[in-house]
Amino acid sequence: MAEQTNAGESAVERVSEEFKRALSEGAWLLRSNRPQAAVEKLLPLYEQAPTNADVAINLGGAYILLARWNQAVRVLSKATELHPHNPMLWCNLAAAYLGRLELAGPQQQQRAIRAYERALALDAATPHVHYHLGLIYKEQGDLSRARTYFQEALAVNPNDRDALHWIERITVQLEAASPASPRARHGEDPA
Repeated sequence: MAEQTNAGESAVERVSEEFKRALSEGAWLLRSNRPQAAVEKLLPLYEQAPTNADVAINLGGAYILLARWNQAVRVLSKATELHPHNPMLWCNLAAAYLGRLELAGPQQQQRAIRAYERALALDAATPHVHYHLGLIYKEQGDLSRARTYFQEALAVNPNDRDALHWIERITVQLEAASPASPRARHGEDPA
């Protein structure tokens, strides 16, 4: 009887190790900018374990990189229902809702904002969330709010040169548009 239990545990451990190895390979493919290969590695894992948050994060990320937004939303929205306290799931879901920012309509932007805000409510230091919110608000023309989010992105990651670039650029635009600005008084275009 004891031999059967040990043999059974070994089989479970092997399956678990194979699963972990395949998940690790899928994540590596994703980091290596090979999203199609990542999908091919991760999809069987998702079918095997549709409630696994790590699989959903990586599979959703691969779908996002492939611009397969609807597939990413399906995987990630289901995962956020199962794991509502995982900020990375919310972050990826926001990216899936948004799609390409320059093509995103107001509804897509609002869904993305709500998901990003949920990620921040769970962990105010979730990587890249402040930056992406800054980009959305910049796109909407709300430069003050955009600058605030870029400043928060810089507070989370002081090496974020993109956030610093946008802070500087938006600050110049806001100062030029200010009624107290010499450029604004002379009717010069701030951009």
